[in-house]
Amino acid sequence: MSGCDILTGTEIPCPPSWAENPDYQGMDSYFGGTPPLSKAIGYLVVVGFGALFSVFTTAVVYMDKIFSGNATVTSEHFNTAGRMVKTGLTASVIVSQWTWAATLLQSSNVAWNYGVSGPFWYASGATIQVLLFGVLAISLKDIAPSAHTMCEIVRARWGKSAHITFLIFAFLANIIVTSMLLLGGAATVEALTGVNYELASFLIPWGVILYTSAGGLKATFMASYLHTMIIFAVLITMITIVYIQVYSSDQIYDFLNQTVSYSSEECQVLFSTDGTVESSFYYDDNNKKQYACGAVPNNNSGSYLTMLSADGLMFGIINIVGNFGTVFVDQSYWQSAIAARPESAAKGYLLGGICWFAIPFSLATSLGLASTALMLPISSSEAGNGLVPPAVADHLLGEAGSALILIMLFMAIVSTGSAESIAVSSLVAYDIYREYINPEATGAKILWVSRVVIVLFGIFMGLFSIALNAMGLNLGWVYLFMGVVIGSAVIPLWNMMTWSKASGTGAVIAAWSGLVLALIGWLVGAKIQGESVTVATLGTNEVMLSGNLIAIFSSGIIHYIYSKFIDPQDYDFSTLNENIHLVEQDLSGLGEQQQDKKVLKHAKRWITRRGYLLTFVKIIVWPILSIPAGVFTKPFFAFWVLLSIAWGFGAAITISILPLFESQDEIGKVCSGMLNYILCKKVEETYAEEEPAAPAKTLEEEEPAPQAAKALEEDEPVKEVEPATPSGDEAA
Repeated sequence: MSGCDILTGTEIPCPPSWAENPDYQGMDSYFGGTPPLSKAIGYLVVVGFGALFSVFTTAVVYMDKIFSGNATVTSEHFNTAGRMVKTGLTASVIVSQWTWAATLLQSSNVAWNYGVSGPFWYASGATIQVLLFGVLAISLKDIAPSAHTMCEIVRARWGKSAHITFLIFAFLANIIVTSMLLLGGAATVEALTGVNYELASFLIPWGVILYTSAGGLKATFMASYLHTMIIFAVLITMITIVYIQVYSSDQIYDFLNQTVSYSSEECQVLFSTDGTVESSFYYDDNNKKQYACGAVPNNNSGSYLTMLSADGLMFGIINIVGNFGTVFVDQSYWQSAIAARPESAAKGYLLGGICWFAIPFSLATSLGLASTALMLPISSSEAGNGLVPPAVADHLLGEAGSALILIMLFMAIVSTGSAESIAVSSLVAYDIYREYINPEATGAKILWVSRVVIVLFGIFMGLFSIALNAMGLNLGWVYLFMGVVIGSAVIPLWNMMTWSKASGTGAVIAAWSGLVLALIGWLVGAKIQGESVTVATLGTNEVMLSGNLIAIFSSGIIHYIYSKFIDPQDYDFSTLNENIHLVEQDLSGLGEQQQDKKVLKHAKRWITRRGYLLTFVKIIVWPILSIPAGVFTKPFFAFWVLLSIAWGFGAAITISILPLFESQDEIGKVCSGMLNYILCKKVEETYAEEEPAAPAKTLEEEEPAPQAAKALEEDEPVKEVEPATPSGDEAA
C-alpha cells in the first residue's frame, strides 16, 4: 500500500487500483484526454476491419452462389435471404443484432452505478422482448409468409393511414438504435485512439455500407455469425482474466465492501489534487458525486452487493419498456423472422434470447463490478459515455485490453448497423418506393433502390450522431429515452398480429396519442423534479420512467377501448397474405412444407409456452429469489459469479458450434465445388434446397409466367379481395 502517497499521515485505506498504479492519485478522469492506443490502430480497426469484412462476406456469398448452386441474388433474396435460415444461424443473428454498443458499454455503466442489480436488470430486461417476439415471428409465418416488412402487413390489414403511421415509428426505431451505436462507438474510439469523434462517426458506417449493399441480408447474416464469435471470444477472455487469472470472486467481494466503507469526507480526500477536502473534485457543481466511492444511494445498506436497489429496479423497468419498442418496432427483427424457416423462427428467437443474456450479464458482472471494486478514477461523465469496459480492460491488460474492447465494440457496431441498414432499405424499397412511387417496380429496380438507401442511410446516421453529440446527448441518455419515442407503437403491433378485433383507426390514434402523452409526462416530470427543463433533468431515472410507462400503457389502453367498444373488427387472418405481393417469381421458403398449418400450430404453441415461462422466471422469479439474500454473502456472490461465467461459456459454445453443425451440408457443397473448380472438373449443376418450394401455388397473382400487360389483368381477381385493405383506410 506504499503507493498511496496522497494518503500519507491519514488512516484512510488505499484503493486497490492505487496500490497497483500510483499514477491514479489526483486523476480526475481515467483517460484524461490521453488515449492508450495510437490513431493508426483506430484507423486500422475502423477502416481496415470494415474493408476486411466487406471482402470476406462478399466472397462467401459469391462462393455460396457459384459452388453450392444457389440462385442469383434477386430483390426477394436480397431482402429475405430466401426465407430458409436455420435455427443456429437465426439465433446467432439475433444475438448479433441485439448486441448494440450499449449492450457492451451501458451494461457496465449500470454495474458501476448500482452494483450487481445493474447487469441483471440490463440482461433480463432486454431478453424477454426477444423471447416474446418469437410468438410474433411464428404468427408472421402463419398469416403473412410473403411479407418483406412489418409495414407491408400493416398496409394489408389496416390500410394507408396506419401504414404511414407505423412507417414513421419504424424509421424512428432504426434512427434511435443506429444513433446509439455511433454515439457509444465514436466516443470509445476517440477515448481509446484519439481519432476525432466527428471523423469516427463518419467512418464507422462505411464498414457496414460496403458489405451490406453488396450481399444484402444473407451477407449480413454470415457476417453476423463471425461478429458474434469474436464478441464471445473477447467476453470469455475478460471474465477469465477478472475472476480467474488476476482476481477471484472473494477478492472482488472484499474490494466492493471496501469501496462502500469510505465516508463522504474520505472520498473527497481520495479524489483531490493534494489530499485535502478543499482541493477535492469528488462532487460536481450540482453536489452529485462523480466517482465510485462511498455508499450507494438507495441500495440496501449502501452496498453494491445486493439486488435490493431502488434505482436498479427503476432502471430495470425503463429497460423493459424501452426495449419492447426497439424490438417490436424495429424492422430488423421482423426481417430476421421473415428470413427464418418456420420451425427455426420459434427456436431461433428463444435460443438467441437465452444466449444473448450472457453478454451484458457476464461482461458487466466482470468488467463493470471490477471498475467499482478497484476504484479506478472513472468519472460519471466517462461512465455515461460507455467508457467503463475500456478503462478496466486497459488497467488489466494495457494496450492489448484496449484493443480487444475496441475490436469487440466495432463488431457490435457493424453487426447491428448492417441489420439496421438492410431494415431501412427494405422499408424504403417496399413501403415507399413500390407502394407510393412506382407500383410496377421490377425486381432490378427494388434491388437498386435498396442498395442506394443503404449508402444514404449510413451517411445520414454519421451526420446525425455528430449532431446528437453537439447537443450534449450521450449513450446513456438516448438509451433511456428510446421508449418514450417508440413505446406507443408496441401494443398496436402486437394486437395487429394476434387480435382479430384490433382496429386500424384505433391503432393510429393509440400510437400518436401515446407518443404525445409520453412527451407531455416526460417534460412535466422534468419541470416538477428539476424546476427547469434541461438535458440533465430530462435524463433522470424518475423522469425517463414516467415517459416510458405513459407511452406503452396509454397506447395499449386506448387501442383496447377503441377496438373493443368503438370500432370492433372481425378480421379473417386467412385473407391477410392475399394482399401482400411478391415482386419476382422467387417462392423460396413459401412451399407447402413451409406453410403446413399443423407444423405452424405446434411451433406457435411451443414458443408461446416457453417464451412466457422464461419471461416470468427472468423478471419475477429470479429477482424474488434474490431478495432473501439481502446483501450478498461471500459464498452467495461466488455462486452469482460462477453462474455468470458458466452462462457466458455455455452461450459462446452453443452460438459458435450450432450454426456450423446445421450448415455442414452447405459448407460441404461449397468446399467440394471449390475443389472441383481447382481440379477443373465439370459437374452437373445443382440447386439449393430452397428450390423445391418453387412449384407451390402461394399467391394467385404470381401463378402465370407472362408479365407486362397480362400482369395487370391477373391482378383483377385479387382486387375483389381488397375490401380488407380499404376498410382499415376508411376507418382511419
